[in-house]
Amino acid sequence: MSLPKTMQAMVTMGHGGLDQLHFHPDWPRPHPSAGEVLIKVSACGLNNTDVNTRTGWYSKAVSEPTSSNGHTTVHNADPTWGGAPLSFPRIQGADVCGEIVAVGSGVAQTRIGERVITDNWLRDPSEPLNKEKTGYFGSECDGGFAQYTVIPATNALVVNSTLTDAELATFSCSYSTAEGMLTRANVTAQDTVLVPGASGGVGGALVQLCKLRGARVIAMASEAKHDAVKALGADRLLPRHVKTLKDALSDEQISVVADVVGGENWQSLIDVLVRGGRYTCSGAIAGPIVSFDLRTFYLRDLTFTGSTVITPDVTKRLVAYIEAGALKPALAACYPLSDLREAQSAFIQKTHTGNIVVCP
Repeated sequence: MSLPKTMQAMVTMGHGGLDQLHFHPDWPRPHPSAGEVLIKVSACGLNNTDVNTRTGWYSKAVSEPTSSNGHTTVHNADPTWGGAPLSFPRIQGADVCGEIVAVGSGVAQTRIGERVITDNWLRDPSEPLNKEKTGYFGSECDGGFAQYTVIPATNALVVNSTLTDAELATFSCSYSTAEGMLTRANVTAQDTVLVPGASGGVGGALVQLCKLRGARVIAMASEAKHDAVKALGADRLLPRHVKTLKDALSDEQISVVADVVGGENWQSLIDVLVRGGRYTCSGAIAGPIVSFDLRTFYLRDLTFTGSTVITPDVTKRLVAYIEAGALKPALAACYPLSDLREAQSAFIQKTHTGNIVVCP
């Protein structure tokens, strides 16, 4: 196959607002190094990491909710998910679906032509479980907001599915994040799980993946989105904001809270957990600074787990679910790559249900 020397790419030039995203029609196409594959990108999903990294939201100097705007006060030492500075220019985007069109040395030529999605965690081959030696696709290296991208061959997972490329691009980040959270919290069929923000990409994934484990799911979302969340399998729906969460839940016994929202209502989530309950978190889109009463934590024998770096088996498990038809893609909208600014703006406004993708 004859490959072009240049490609279309949306390039992030630095920390800041949407004006830091620059579309280039002739950006140099990457070449696969040893152990890597070159993917022709068909679609790439949006996620909060892209936005939070661009805006500098991960900095300890920031206390506001996630937004499209750059933050005026950012510690240069900690503006990314891993707490280390990021080099620019950078092509972001992690949730790739595409076709392998070339391979680097050490990778079988037979992989050319495979339809793949990405496992976005870049691991040290000699210590794959060492969380201190991990990077993220689209952060520590260029990602998928382009016509072509390279990734280690082990991170390009073959998927056999009748779903469209755009639908498949909704899974990698949101669903692996959700499955990682449920794995950390050891969710089983004996659990009742409360999911705030259930209409978002991770929230909707949590609903479906909880049901695959046999758990009962109580989902919180804007009432206008209840029908869509119900279609994902939620057993019960609550409004996004309720006056008193305990009263709204009545006699429900919440054993797990799976949260990516945080914000000012965080304490009410902790207060509804049964004794011995578990709280698992992988986001704080409504705000990262919360009020925490240690007495509730220790007197109720609660377990808290943060979840970011997942184990290698998680995304492979997702591929098996996809191929078995056990998961429904929640594709809210598809934008051209050149309209990534508009796509990210819509993503942050959260008027949609599910995931947004861009297509080169």
